[in-house]
Amino acid sequence: MQLVENLEYNTEREHLIIPEYGRHFQKMVNHAISIEDREERNKVAQAIISVMGNIQPHLRDVPDFQHKLWDQLFIMSDFKLDVDSPFPITSKEILRQRPEALEYPQNFPKYRFYGNNIKRMVDVAVEWEKGDKRSGLEYAIANHMKKCYLNWNKDVVDDSAIFKHLYELSDGRIDLAAEGESLTDSGQFLKNRVAKTPRSNNSGKKNQRNNNNNRSKKRY
Repeated sequence: MQLVENLEYNTEREHLIIPEYGRHFQKMVNHAISIEDREERNKVAQAIISVMGNIQPHLRDVPDFQHKLWDQLFIMSDFKLDVDSPFPITSKEILRQRPEALEYPQNFPKYRFYGNNIKRMVDVAVEWEKGDKRSGLEYAIANHMKKCYLNWNKDVVDDSAIFKHLYELSDGRIDLAAEGESLTDSGQFLKNRVAKTPRSNNSGKKNQRNNNNNRSKKRY
């Protein structure tokens, strides 16, 4: 009965600063803080670092990893441990500094279903000199736009709509409609997309057939 009354629950215990090391490590660190003799305190700190390194023996002799262990030791002591560290001691203020926010490119294209890469390709194409090479790139871009449109809309699309969108994205510098171009037929894109599915469907039917056969077998 007395043992039950003396049970300790984690919710009632001291908060662990680095839970990965467990409560026994935290008790060792607290004990090191309480040691008055500096030489003895240094010995205990070195012993704690050695035990921490034993958790990952393949890294314990790496200099950068040793620095990390000492930083963690001071963090677990709430920077109250006064010992001689072989590495510069990181201050609490530096650890609490928030990193600067990363600047992510913000692109809000008018036709999002084409993606940002299409706009980049268009910007490159309009800088090229007019000729067969640029005409081929413009045609490839328009064909890819048509494919993207069909993936988004899952229906047929008229070439004039693609030409209009390309004209707008290029600020009027690419006008395939005026050149009388015609893109790959929508049915070809849809056919290529559907052609990838029968294999999975057949495997599904085969599995279903096997399951039906298994159900018909007698079990003893």
